[in-house]
Amino acid sequence: MRKIVLAGAAMLLAGAGWAGAADVLPPPVYEAPIYDPPVAQPVAAAGGWYLRGDAGYSWNKMKRVDFFQGDLNTYVPFTTAKLRSSYSVGGGVGYQINHKLRSDVTLDYFSQADFRGSTTGSCGVAPACTSTDLTSVSGLSLLANAYVDLYKAGRFTFYAGGGLGGTRVKWDDLSNTSCETGNSANCDGTEFHGGAAGWRFTYALMAGASVDVTCSLKADVGYRYRNIGGGAMFKALNSNGYQGSHGSISSHEVRGGLRYSLGGCAQEEVYIEPAPIMPAVYK
Repeated sequence: MRKIVLAGAAMLLAGAGWAGAADVLPPPVYEAPIYDPPVAQPVAAAGGWYLRGDAGYSWNKMKRVDFFQGDLNTYVPFTTAKLRSSYSVGGGVGYQINHKLRSDVTLDYFSQADFRGSTTGSCGVAPACTSTDLTSVSGLSLLANAYVDLYKAGRFTFYAGGGLGGTRVKWDDLSNTSCETGNSANCDGTEFHGGAAGWRFTYALMAGASVDVTCSLKADVGYRYRNIGGGAMFKALNSNGYQGSHGSISSHEVRGGLRYSLGGCAQEEVYIEPAPIMPAVYK
């Protein structure tokens, strides 16, 4: 019995010692999780005004070219008619409506495109003659345009658009030299006809791609089809009446340019969720 009492007392003393030791140890320390802060990155503004400048090269084609033939008292077509290519340069101001839609107003000058044509018939030196007719045409196109961004991949945006407006066409004086058919040395003297000028209805269709150079500057490469309405071409000799006319002038243009946003860069915060970090526990 005595041994049992002594063993119980020893166990009680041992428990009290462990409890005292536990009171001496410091409490556990928990470290707070570590998270990366949000990162602010500049992005293109969703909307706003922009300026643009463009330059291009166009392949031109002109529909039917007619002249008034007095002995027939009617207009007859040129035997041959060809309009050469030309350059264009222009600028404009526009508004980015949202991420998909934008519109602008542009003014483009296209340089002189040389025209070369010929007619056949009688002339002063022979009953069968062929003429050589030379002139050139230039113009200013004022268009209101609208565009839709179809697809965006990284910094590249693919778009399509259309425009309506007018073009002031200016024809230079036409020189006309008629020579006997088959004998180019037997010719009439060269005659000059005053060129016509005036506004013509114009429409355009566009497609292309732009690349973000910076958040406010875009480089643009695209294609434009432009159609200018027909009208008077050159005057009759010693008269204000027009002796020549032409159908529509169509152009297939390759263009490049820049667009600069006046709104600058918007600031958009992009938050990247970090991987969870388990707190460390120290005892």
